[in-house]
Amino acid sequence: MNKQVFRVVFSLFLAFTLVFGGLIAPATALTSEQKLVFEVWRIVNRSYLDDTFNNQDWRAVRQDVLRKPLSDDQAAYTAIKDMLKSLDDPFTRFLDPEQYRSLQVNTSGELTGVGLQIALNPQTGTLEVITPIEGSPADRAGIRPRDRILKIEGMSTTNLTLDEAAAKMRGPIGSVVSLVVSREGEPEKEIVLVRDRIELNPVIAELRLSPQKKPIGYLRLTQFNANAAMEVAHAIGRLEKKGAQGYILDLRNNPGGLLQAGIEVAREWLDSGTVVYTVNRQGIQGSYEAFGQALTDDPLVILVNQGTASASEILAGALQDNGRAQLVGETTFGKGLIQSLFELSNGSGLAVTIAKYETPNHRDINKLGITPDIVIPQPPITREQIGTESDQQYQAAMELLSKNFVVAGS
Repeated sequence: MNKQVFRVVFSLFLAFTLVFGGLIAPATALTSEQKLVFEVWRIVNRSYLDDTFNNQDWRAVRQDVLRKPLSDDQAAYTAIKDMLKSLDDPFTRFLDPEQYRSLQVNTSGELTGVGLQIALNPQTGTLEVITPIEGSPADRAGIRPRDRILKIEGMSTTNLTLDEAAAKMRGPIGSVVSLVVSREGEPEKEIVLVRDRIELNPVIAELRLSPQKKPIGYLRLTQFNANAAMEVAHAIGRLEKKGAQGYILDLRNNPGGLLQAGIEVAREWLDSGTVVYTVNRQGIQGSYEAFGQALTDDPLVILVNQGTASASEILAGALQDNGRAQLVGETTFGKGLIQSLFELSNGSGLAVTIAKYETPNHRDINKLGITPDIVIPQPPITREQIGTESDQQYQAAMELLSKNFVVAGS
């Protein structure tokens, strides 16, 4: 009974909106495709961060789309993408049912494909690599953060959305895909990748020795999926039992992931304090706080670079602003926007930018990134060289921890 009442109320609301919004067609004439378009429009209208909708009449955008005939699902999907494109926000995007399922699998800790985290450069619109996933086909092929992907299977990426580009790179395990990649100061080159299953255990943890023979816990966090906070907690627990007296948390080439995972990991290092502020389109600030006892009070150095993005920047900014950690490396990627994922009535999905975040000291890092306490540029190194003598940023972090031990000892 309640569901029937809801359907009647929604139908009346829809009819009112269509009549008084200036549309000619009555609500009963809406096709399933038009209803999907309206559903997307309504979510964006209610939730989108920018209440000017990129300085346009968002209601007029809806009217223009619904006046056009939509013959099938693909026509509706195209219309929705065109509607969202007018927002000029690459992070607010439509996902068809297959893409939506793939994203859910990705954040759950499993993935197949070439292992690339990608973004559209907001200034140039170019498809860029945030980072390759460690051990993935892309990583083994030497693809690096900030590399530009110009073509996929011979098709230019100029007019592709993020999800269209990702879909072209997905495929069965063992199949191949060719990319044309450009890099600053180097000629374009074609790279052929063999798709594979991507292992997404997000944490690598080892006990190492400083030059003073002090035990150091080295934690490398590769992304913030559903397993991240639990795996970090387990790793800290194991390293504490082994006698770790300081920590290096390596967030280099970590593209982020789930906001809540980043917040939970920050709480594992803090007794108290603000983790992050969120600001929606009304300007209302929410905050996430640390509470309870940190898992360790030992000295902490965080490694960051250009591939450190999103939830990684929330974590790094929280620990830097709270004085819990010092940052070493290079300025981070600069993605300070928060998306919420909505499941639509036909099984597709919608990612919408609903807020921006600020660090505890109210730094807005979107497009700016976080500057480390100690800036250490680094020439490219192989995956095998990470955390070794060839890794200048790692060595600088180890040296900084060693100084902390000397101060503590004196």
